[in-house]
Amino acid sequence: MPPTHRSVPPASALLVIDMQVATVAIAHRAAETVEVIAGLRERARASGVPVVTIQDHGGGLRAGTAPWQVVPELAPTPYESVLRKDSPDSFLGTGLDRLLRDSGITEVVVTGFATEICVDTTARQALSHGYDLVLVADGHTTSVRPAGGAYATPARSVAHHNEIFRNLAFPGRAVRVLPASEVPFPPQG
Repeated sequence: MPPTHRSVPPASALLVIDMQVATVAIAHRAAETVEVIAGLRERARASGVPVVTIQDHGGGLRAGTAPWQVVPELAPTPYESVLRKDSPDSFLGTGLDRLLRDSGITEVVVTGFATEICVDTTARQALSHGYDLVLVADGHTTSVRPAGGAYATPARSVAHHNEIFRNLAFPGRAVRVLPASEVPFPPQG
């Protein structure tokens, strides 16, 4: 298990969850969220921070089809890890935990789609697996919804989850909610 108290900066990895053609097509603030994540990817890569792209292949998304592809602005390079998942939990049956541990990662920076499902589940599982967490406040989104429905509006859902994680105490873990512009990516060794 990664150490929980550190005197050195954490070794971070950027997780990009389900930013696929089909999901981005129905996303709230799609272009803005893609732009934020693309900027984070560039900063992460420049600092030697690993980027892990996670693709959903459940819920009707078939691997290899156009809707399943990662949007072009976030398409992984040959040097980045890509994992497929079939549940909201990016750790479940994907090898993500092993990949992070083998890379010496102690903190995950979480971005992607959908706020209240895959982003929330993965963020909580990261904490349960012993990682510190940065939830990128402007780097996750959810689906556009009709007004007056049972779900919270997309903007309210994003704000709600940011506030929940700002106030989430998890023993032995650091939990931060930061705008992309404030996410530190110290050079990785």
